[in-house]
Amino acid sequence: MKPEERAQPGDVADSGAVAAHTAREQRRGALLAGLAVLFFASSPVLVRLADPLSPYEKTAGRLAVAALALLLVLRLRREPLRLTRRDLPLFVGIGLIAALHFVAYVASLNFTTIAHSLAIVYTAPIFVALFSAWFLHEPIRPRQWLGVLVAVLGVAILAGFDPTWNARMALGDLLALASAVMFGLYSVAGRRQRANYSLFPYAIAVYGLAALWVLPAAVATFTPAGYTLGPLLAVLALGLVPLGVGHTLYNAAVRHTHATTANLIATQEVTLGILLGALILGELPKLNELAGALVTLLGIALVLL
Repeated sequence: MKPEERAQPGDVADSGAVAAHTAREQRRGALLAGLAVLFFASSPVLVRLADPLSPYEKTAGRLAVAALALLLVLRLRREPLRLTRRDLPLFVGIGLIAALHFVAYVASLNFTTIAHSLAIVYTAPIFVALFSAWFLHEPIRPRQWLGVLVAVLGVAILAGFDPTWNARMALGDLLALASAVMFGLYSVAGRRQRANYSLFPYAIAVYGLAALWVLPAAVATFTPAGYTLGPLLAVLALGLVPLGVGHTLYNAAVRHTHATTANLIATQEVTLGILLGALILGELPKLNELAGALVTLLGIALVLL
């Protein structure tokens, strides 16, 4: 080894400082992801509290509130929206996919339990992996295939061992599955644009266009009796808390820690969402639901790792 290639004391100190900084960043990212889960987990309870509004009214309202709130933040930060005309058709398509994701999720809670809906919706990473392989030619590792099988087993436990499972719950479970599929498409379709646009402009464009997609159905299912203080506050909270604050915290988390770490922490929305449903709505999960959710989370972890 040449003298100039030998490690110097200063080099060791510098590498130690870098390692300490990296560790601090990882902890900060994990903390932000954990905080995001606290806000995400309020979503199913708020969806239920927004009854008797239709799923379309709830979805259009929450998306519009989130887009307007983030637009206000963007203006306060004095950042331009900068949405190019060339990218507008693609954003319109991504907005449609996002609209279908949110509508299917909200509608699923009209037919099935919080435990079923959350556990199935959180199979989305499976579809992200599958669509990334099909459309972006990213290989799927053997462990991910095992995770897919384990997650499917978890969903089977959710439904197959539930004595109260019927056609109505099956419809809700299918809607939750559709929501997961749409989220997988949304993640893959928007990957390149998220690299070209910063967080707020991207989210504003997607949420705003998604709200416009849902608006005609919301008008067609207008529910006059639902426009009272309670449901309106619930819709406002849906836009501000899970989407506005939770989404922002999660995206801040992935800037400080690995996306895998943030994704794994985010899956705990299932656990906390079920707990909040039990505490606030009295919707106690059955043993098979807890077991199925646990097995599904294990499968998702194998896909993400």
